[in-house]
Amino acid sequence: MHELTKGANVGLAELSEDAGSVIVGLSWSSASGAGDADVSVLLLDADGKVRSDADFYFYNHPAAEDGSVQLLGKAPTENGSEDRIGLDLTAVPDEVRTVVIAASQYGGARFGDLDDLRMTVSDRSGEAILGFSITDATVETAFIFGELYRRNEEWKFRAVGQGYETGLAGLATDFGIDVVEDEEDGPGEGAGEGAADGSLASAAAGTTPPEPTFTSPPGAAPEKTAPASAPSPAPAVIPAQTGTATAADTVTSGSAPATATRRRGPRTAKKKVTLPKTAKKSLAENDSWKPARLFPVPSYKSDREREVRATSVLLSVMAEVPEFGRRLTAAFGAPAGRMQTFTEVSLPHGDTPRRPDGVIRVERAGKLWTALVETKTNGNPLKSEQVQDYMDIAARRGYEAVITLSNDVALEGTPLVDVKIDGRRKHKVALRHLSWAEVAHQAQMLIRHEGVGNAAHAWLLQELLHYLQHENSGCHGFQNMGPAWVPVRNGIDTETLCQGDPRALEVVESWERLVRQVCLRLGGELGQKVLPVQRARRGSDPMSRRAELADRLCEDGRLTAEVRMDGAQNILTVTADLRTGRIRTSVEVAAPEGGYPLSVAKRLVRVLAEAPADLHVETLVEGGNGPRGTLERLRPEPGDLLPKDGAAINGFRLSLFKGMGASRGSTESGFIRSVDDAVDRFHGSVVAHLGPFERRSPAPARA
Repeated sequence: MHELTKGANVGLAELSEDAGSVIVGLSWSSASGAGDADVSVLLLDADGKVRSDADFYFYNHPAAEDGSVQLLGKAPTENGSEDRIGLDLTAVPDEVRTVVIAASQYGGARFGDLDDLRMTVSDRSGEAILGFSITDATVETAFIFGELYRRNEEWKFRAVGQGYETGLAGLATDFGIDVVEDEEDGPGEGAGEGAADGSLASAAAGTTPPEPTFTSPPGAAPEKTAPASAPSPAPAVIPAQTGTATAADTVTSGSAPATATRRRGPRTAKKKVTLPKTAKKSLAENDSWKPARLFPVPSYKSDREREVRATSVLLSVMAEVPEFGRRLTAAFGAPAGRMQTFTEVSLPHGDTPRRPDGVIRVERAGKLWTALVETKTNGNPLKSEQVQDYMDIAARRGYEAVITLSNDVALEGTPLVDVKIDGRRKHKVALRHLSWAEVAHQAQMLIRHEGVGNAAHAWLLQELLHYLQHENSGCHGFQNMGPAWVPVRNGIDTETLCQGDPRALEVVESWERLVRQVCLRLGGELGQKVLPVQRARRGSDPMSRRAELADRLCEDGRLTAEVRMDGAQNILTVTADLRTGRIRTSVEVAAPEGGYPLSVAKRLVRVLAEAPADLHVETLVEGGNGPRGTLERLRPEPGDLLPKDGAAINGFRLSLFKGMGASRGSTESGFIRSVDDAVDRFHGSVVAHLGPFERRSPAPARA
């Protein structure tokens, strides 16, 4: 690793041939264990300024749409913690000349209170190529650790080490960011509605801001407005505005509302709260005592009771935790604003009123966004005629969306319900779907990895997650492979299943739903994006791709899926062999370059010290298969992995096998439970330990 001193610079190409994408790590430690800081990234143009506030990335704006910047979150280290930032330098826009890496503290803390301030840069393979330590921190509340900059179309790194006593606000202002900090909330108070999306409030302290007026363009449908009795947002601070504003510009009682240009700025006064994975020590006398729960889950008498309770629990938490409500509704076109939720509403529909399970309403600048919610639990399917009624009601009343929520997982090209859209209607209604697994995933991402506005919000999400995961809630996600599962398995066993059988297509669709749910659950545990890999010919539609997979299932009796984890080099493969009744989880790792074959084999066996003894290891060589064996046999003799003919080793394939459950449901021996357990065991005992092996050996020193 190349060590730099303050002010020094170096070209990335000099240190690695694979530095088009890098991982930046900022780390520190504290003697008390309480120290922490937030990282931020700024993209600057040739003038040393941001092009807009969107070029500022921090905890409320963690990723760029083009993939050039992504805040990857914190990871514990031996003495403290490390914040990681992913930078794809090949995707950085041409007009951006400098990428600034900074960190800030909050609540009166200083960087002088932290020890071992350090920045590292690793290339695409994960090898650390340079490092820079800061040793002179004292009273600073913000620090520029370093910057990546273009010089003659080459990316270079400069060790900066510049501190600010004015915090993140002072640092950001120097680069052209308009910063307006919030007032400190009292104990237990939230960050307000604006905290959910990083926007700024627009009222003077102690006063209520006037609502601006909105004029619809000619021919447009009239905008919905909030009722006059709706409560106003909590007062906050006056934002930065364009032009000159004075006290004389305020609106007096009875006058027309003034129109002012509101400008966005980053919120820097709040610290996001996450909950640790390990629970605090219980004060109970014995293990039989159960802690009191905000959302208890008794034995329900009917599915209807489950649906009513699940809907009420979810919608209430969405309204009370702005970050969570925003996370679930943003993809459906809802604005960021004040949210209210309702259950068991009655809406007119012909001779018989309809009662959707819930309604979501979001107010933004005097306009309303509204969605009806239809909920199913315990694996019950959605009913097309019921959803059709809600679509018609929403269209007539000017609502924007109908949201269905069930244990099922929506697939592209395969709608869960069939509804007819009246093209003659001027107002269009969107039909959207959420699975309970996705709801649980988003809650887990916020409370475990990304954080929410305060501790009370984190506790609410924790209670919601406990409720969803309880066996009596009926909100466990996709849990049934469908009626075609047993006939298809029997047909494969008796070799009577023919290509083109529609039941095979149903099983392939259920398999895809299961894999998507596995990705959500694994991603929630890791705090990373986990997605299925879809291999298909360019331009092919999802249905034709699934038809090909169904024909392949009829031919070889296997269901196969590939899963990619964000930041990981390798793809995890899951194969369910219906002929043998076994599930295989596997991953291929490339052999490090420049190492002696025996040293490479020993290194692999060493990093797999915690892996199960029944792990299968296969050597991959050019043009064929190499030696293979179980880890139990290879541990005393790593040399058995070397090809007898001396062929070059390209890598290794690691595999675990597990028996397949017989039933299609989620019982202890069920197929879905077997897949979940197989992926968990393989990732936790094998994939999670491969990092040291995948890092390339250091390049030989230059003469």
